[in-house]
Amino acid sequence: MPAAAALLEPNVTLELIAREAGVSPSTVSRILNGTAKVSDDKRLAVEGTIARFNFEPNLMARSLAMGQTRTIGVLTQFIESPFYGEALRGVEDALADTPYSPLFVSGHWNLKTEEARMRLLQARRVDGVIILTGRLSDQQLIKYAERMPIVVTGRQLAAPRLLSVDVDDFEGARSATRHLLELGHTRIAFITGPHDHPDAIERLRGYQQALQDAGVAPAPELVLQADFMEGGGMQAIDQLLASGADFSAVFAANDQMAYGARLALYRRNIRVPDDISLIGFDDLPNSTYSMPPLTTVRQPVYDIGRLAAVAILKLIAGETADIAAPPLELVVRESTRRLRR
Repeated sequence: MPAAAALLEPNVTLELIAREAGVSPSTVSRILNGTAKVSDDKRLAVEGTIARFNFEPNLMARSLAMGQTRTIGVLTQFIESPFYGEALRGVEDALADTPYSPLFVSGHWNLKTEEARMRLLQARRVDGVIILTGRLSDQQLIKYAERMPIVVTGRQLAAPRLLSVDVDDFEGARSATRHLLELGHTRIAFITGPHDHPDAIERLRGYQQALQDAGVAPAPELVLQADFMEGGGMQAIDQLLASGADFSAVFAANDQMAYGARLALYRRNIRVPDDISLIGFDDLPNSTYSMPPLTTVRQPVYDIGRLAAVAILKLIAGETADIAAPPLELVVRESTRRLRR
């Protein structure tokens, strides 16, 4: 059949490819799956026919026939978040050279939404799920893992077909607060995240422990509740300044709130770091380029996403998997300085 005629074929099927190549449909299928042991002549005949007909096999149908969809569900919280975006990039890069593709859904830090997204992923018959933090309980995660392998970040949990990876938020926050204390700051404001967010809880605890270690009395008026978003950081600084509280440094529990805090200070003509030192947590890509460059605690977000993807593939294959996040690192830049006496 001439090539031009082949391009007009309305439905190019596996059976048609087999007939044109002079082999059986099962042989074509095995060649596509990479499991065929055939002569070079047969392989070249099949590959040439596939190219001539522009044949694109139904990957979903083939995968389902093998009991898999070759899809990894990824439950994030906010697709648009620069924090979660780094983790998603790590997942994508780890899966790039594998037969698996990620399917991203957002939970928006809402339990009902997360449960709905998990039902969706189950309905799509994904082969495994990576969950980037969230509100699902440990008991729920263990139950989900009875149906499919799961890797979850932001907590410490282990069960059959379930792995978790967590960073030491407590120690990271303690090191950030200790840095400010070593610069002579004792009136350190802390902008925390949602009261029931595990990262926020541990970072607040690390801040409080560093003060206690240094013999600095806690000041409840310097701890402000926010939402891990830039707007929350701005509102916290506005609230702090309106209260008249005395402070010389601000520790925001994530970089996004630190960006908002920096803007709020700028609008009040308060200079960073000349008047107020500022430190964040995460080391998002923009933190290097903010003005001034932000001192922060580097969290290996990209690596966590990549490691989670590697681990879920091992669980799917029935292999033993282990996952440990790289340690956190304090990155000192120009947004902090020694307190002027």
